[in-house]
Amino acid sequence: MTVFAIVQVDIFDRQAYDRYQAKFWNVFKQFNGQLLVNDESPKVLEGDWKHSKLVVVSFPSEQEFHDWANSSQYAEIVGDRRAGATVTIVLSPAFSLHG
Repeated sequence: MTVFAIVQVDIFDRQAYDRYQAKFWNVFKQFNGQLLVNDESPKVLEGDWKHSKLVVVSFPSEQEFHDWANSSQYAEIVGDRRAGATVTIVLSPAFSLHG
């Protein structure tokens, strides 16, 4: 079942985060994910938004998400993300009317 990773990003070191971003796509495209949202200025319609960025990715399955997130390729670049931003990641399955 398709899963979505919703990521709230708080950037505190732009240089480190930009290094991560520069390498992200080359790693991400090796896996079966889709980048759905990559927005540093989402429109807030209700409530408070105190984050720097919103990212949403999808994968065909939770296992494929974990394969990407735990891959050696991602491990090589994630240090720059951690040096430049804090994130909250929520993983959720796609809604299905069929259970």
